[in-house]
Amino acid sequence: MKTMLKKLLKKANTMKPAQVMVIGFGVVILFGGLILNLPIAAKSGKSVGLLNALFTSTSAVCVTGLIVVDTSTYWNEFGQLVIISLIQIGGLGFMTMATMFSLLTGKKINLRERLLIQESLNQKDLSGLVKLTRYIIMMTFAIEGIGAVLLSMVFIPKLGLIKGIWYSIFHSISAFCNAGFDLMSPISGEYSSLTYFVNNSLINLVICGLIILGGIGFPVLLDVINNKKYSKLNVHSKIVINTTAILIAIGFLFIFIVEFNNKGSLGGLNMKEKLLSSLFQSVTLRTAGYTTIDLTLLKESTLFLMIILMLIGASPASTGGGLKTTTVATLFLTVKSFILGKEDIEVYQRRISSTTVRKSLGIFFIGVFVALFGTLVLTIVSPGFSLLESAFEVVSAFATVGLSLGGTPTLTAFGKIIIMILMFLGRVGSLTIFIALLSRSNKMKSKVRYAEGKIIVG
Repeated sequence: MKTMLKKLLKKANTMKPAQVMVIGFGVVILFGGLILNLPIAAKSGKSVGLLNALFTSTSAVCVTGLIVVDTSTYWNEFGQLVIISLIQIGGLGFMTMATMFSLLTGKKINLRERLLIQESLNQKDLSGLVKLTRYIIMMTFAIEGIGAVLLSMVFIPKLGLIKGIWYSIFHSISAFCNAGFDLMSPISGEYSSLTYFVNNSLINLVICGLIILGGIGFPVLLDVINNKKYSKLNVHSKIVINTTAILIAIGFLFIFIVEFNNKGSLGGLNMKEKLLSSLFQSVTLRTAGYTTIDLTLLKESTLFLMIILMLIGASPASTGGGLKTTTVATLFLTVKSFILGKEDIEVYQRRISSTTVRKSLGIFFIGVFVALFGTLVLTIVSPGFSLLESAFEVVSAFATVGLSLGGTPTLTAFGKIIIMILMFLGRVGSLTIFIALLSRSNKMKSKVRYAEGKIIVG
């Protein structure tokens, strides 16, 4: 046993950071699935089945929110504690959590561990990584704590002290980590999300705030805290903030206008509820997974726009997934530069490098391909899904959003496996695979440069 353990440790030390990240997330998912598969995690005292347990664990660690059994109805307090712990680990990243325990125990962070932290946080430099991690941990617990206190103003009067505190903590962590898991079935029925609180301003605005803060990225939050004034922010922060605001505004206006008279969604609500619902649903598309209206009753045009906004997702080094706001913004600026005939791609009096553009193109096309291929496969293995339902489910999984048109519990075994793979790709892909490909291409620069070949495009 000791010999085997030594061999595994030796093998791990020779792995690249990207490989360690992928395996690390996989191990956490497997460990969480094995615990959730135990009868002691379920209210019924019966095992949920290994596949369903692994699906739930994958959804939690990948901070997605797609579920095959209702969280509050099926899992007991122990099971719910395991799920929220997996969400916290997945949201922060297992290397951030490992660093936190190292700091608490006084263990020194070596160079290899710093490389892993750099990979997990998508940072360019090694300097200041431990300090950055410390700030991230403190900031996360502070924001989640404030969110829990605000939510308790609603949950404690409604559910009592103990249950109200637990609900406040659970939903604050889930919202900040953009996970979308909820415990609302005792209040409003199974798979109801936050529809009961459609007219509650405090719940809507606090959850929206937590989602935005979690999805905007830790580097942006630190930049805002350190510089305070918008004019002093770096280019990355400005692009993230502006792109996030534009995407939220587009979703809000579209949902409000198109669904205004739809009796199944906003039609039966008063003006305040319509505004809150439109804003909430637009914000949750940043990869959160909560909802205050019945998505199955939305118009197809609204669902189609939601698929696009879900695929774009949150921002780099955040708790959310998707192609990322900066990826789409870079491509938009590239097209704008092409149309205006500019040689350089410029924004905020700065030039965007060709390396960033190439990386954005790679991320975009790989992401779109995965979404299209996943949709095709899901329609084959789960014939009960329509094309729109399949596309919605696939993009929701790949972008780690967690919204569903109600079909997740009815997925076939193969369908569940497909969605699990997509959730895993969506969570670790942007942090590892693309960076690994980019660094590899830099190391493999050819010594020969060929003559330019002419290709007709357009």
